[in-house]
Amino acid sequence: MSELAAGHAALPLAGVVAEDRVAVATQWQLIWWRFRKHKLAVGGTIVLIAFYLVALFADFFAYVDPTESEAQRSLMAPQPIHWIDEGSFKPFVYALKGTRDPLTFKRVYVPDTSTKIPVTFFGHGEPWQMLGFIPTDRHLIAVEGAKPSESLFLMGTDTHGRDLWSRLMYATRTSMTIGLVSVALSLVLGVVLGGISGYFGGAIDTVIQRIIEILRSIPTIPLWMGLAAALPADWSVVQVYFAITIIISLIGWTELARVVRGRFISLKQEDFVMAAELVGCSKARII
Repeated sequence: MSELAAGHAALPLAGVVAEDRVAVATQWQLIWWRFRKHKLAVGGTIVLIAFYLVALFADFFAYVDPTESEAQRSLMAPQPIHWIDEGSFKPFVYALKGTRDPLTFKRVYVPDTSTKIPVTFFGHGEPWQMLGFIPTDRHLIAVEGAKPSESLFLMGTDTHGRDLWSRLMYATRTSMTIGLVSVALSLVLGVVLGGISGYFGGAIDTVIQRIIEILRSIPTIPLWMGLAAALPADWSVVQVYFAITIIISLIGWTELARVVRGRFISLKQEDFVMAAELVGCSKARII
């Protein structure tokens, strides 16, 4: 009976300790505790971090230059890695030999089972610079005794004979940074324009709100497609990259601007705003 009574007494005590812990916790601690309990959020964060690691170290995960092309190797099929050789773990790929398809007369590549090319991990390959200033030639996948650009095609090649695996690794860098930069620009535009609209009101508020309504009335995907198609064909890859980033950010700021405007309208009559105006703070500082 004494043990049962002690157990019942411990339950309220544990609840009091948990309440005290929450009462003194910081905002970041509360966010972290709630985040850890959300398994889907934790899993999504792990996947997101993995994508950004690939984007940051694309040169390491790619084994050849993604721009290197060879017309004779166009549209090659994926080349699988064989993991077991002669009863032991020795990854390798079969060498490829070119033949002429008797029906289409196109040049095709088939595995040459008489020649095995050893595959190594964290091996040496083409030189590159980690983080832009650390020279190295280590790659996740490398081959021994042959050039990777001539012997290894994990996902095949495109119409220009460029390795798809390496292009996918570099494309991850572009895709992930476009989203990050465009969200940052949308955040700045939304906060600034929403703050100006809510603080000043009047004609400025009317103009900004009408612009928001016009942008929100246009379907997003057709607008993106139209603006992307309007980009000059002679622009470089860097120019296209920044143009698409700006296009996405110019459309994505409207919803945030309305939220910020509402907050500014509710806060601009508060005492701390009036105090800032009385001491001579500028409009930009108050906003």
